[in-house]
Amino acid sequence: MTGYVYTIAGGKGGVGKTTTAINVAVSLQDAGHDVVVVDADLGMANLGAMLAVDHQPSLHQVLAGKAAVSDAIIEGPGGITVVPGERNLEAFADADPAKLRKVVKALSTAYEIVLIDTGAGLSHETTVPLGLADGVLLVTTADEVAIGDTIKTAQLAERIDGDVVGAVLTRADDDTNVSEVADKLDMEMLAVVPEDQDATRKEPLIINDPDSYAAEAYRRLASTLEEIYEANTEGGVTPEQEFEPSSTPDTDGEAADDGDDDEDDEDDEEGVFGLFN
Repeated sequence: MTGYVYTIAGGKGGVGKTTTAINVAVSLQDAGHDVVVVDADLGMANLGAMLAVDHQPSLHQVLAGKAAVSDAIIEGPGGITVVPGERNLEAFADADPAKLRKVVKALSTAYEIVLIDTGAGLSHETTVPLGLADGVLLVTTADEVAIGDTIKTAQLAERIDGDVVGAVLTRADDDTNVSEVADKLDMEMLAVVPEDQDATRKEPLIINDPDSYAAEAYRRLASTLEEIYEANTEGGVTPEQEFEPSSTPDTDGEAADDGDDDEDDEDDEEGVFGLFN
């Protein structure tokens, strides 16, 4: 059985998708699971920068057919595995989002839980991860625009048979009406992360400020996601293969396919991409 794939999504930028992915990953790793986080925000690719991880080859090079998935992974804080991207336009132009299917398929045979961090908006690159997920977790703030964009993302996920497991409300304060937000979204609110001015801005918050209210909220969220994972995998999965993440940057990656064929690319063109054709 392959690992469980969570896609962390939300229509609006700046709501905390990457922060959520990082802290959930560390929490799940602390709970004894083998976790990998993929930076599928191909346009911005902030995951590596937020974790102070600089690694070559990157996910972008894998999606450009210039490197193997196994060469693009590196160990991050808290023992998690990270597949970072690049933050330059040339890499973005060369990366083919359709090849993300192969990347996730390979990683799901080596890790118990795969977390896909996505970009904002509705486009090819953000739609593909929705179709790859076993469960979609939506992240929003109480801002009306963010809520509206989250609803659109949920509707798109539904159109491509994505399973939205629930939502996370971030940056909540004393004036935030959580029930009202939940009613507008019309989905289960799995966690409410408070705006914590006293918490460090250095990620992962779980490690650098473990006693903060926000860190506690992420731990509770991870516990809920762990329950969903175990319920859907009959208590968990055992990886079929093992990738050894680099502890230092590696610049010697060579093109490789990691054991898949071209049928997946055809599926992408006729599947999720067909929504936009």
